[in-house]
Amino acid sequence: MTITLYHNPRCSKSRATLERIRARGIEPVVIDYLQTPPDEPTLRRIIGLLGVRPIDIARRQEPAWSAAGLDADSTDDQMIAALLREPILIERPIVIAGDRAVVARPPETVDRLLGG
Repeated sequence: MTITLYHNPRCSKSRATLERIRARGIEPVVIDYLQTPPDEPTLRRIIGLLGVRPIDIARRQEPAWSAAGLDADSTDDQMIAALLREPILIERPIVIAGDRAVVARPPETVDRLLGG
């Protein structure tokens, strides 16, 4: 099974998650989502796999959050548009394995996907 990691190499949690996956002998597909952000169908698929609303994967402490005029009452479509426009708002790391996904915060959360 292919493991995909939406990764920010500057994020310590993301780096720790990558190390944790590799420690299991798995070389994931690593996507630096700030350099190669997901398109809308991919983002919607990720949100669906996570089983959350778009706001649940938004980094609300980022300056881009307030700059985009977002708040707790923003609609799902408004949130998706903002996540696509400002990928820094997407929580990381996100790990996908088949039809399952997790936000690996803390990094140990990835163990649920890796069977441990």
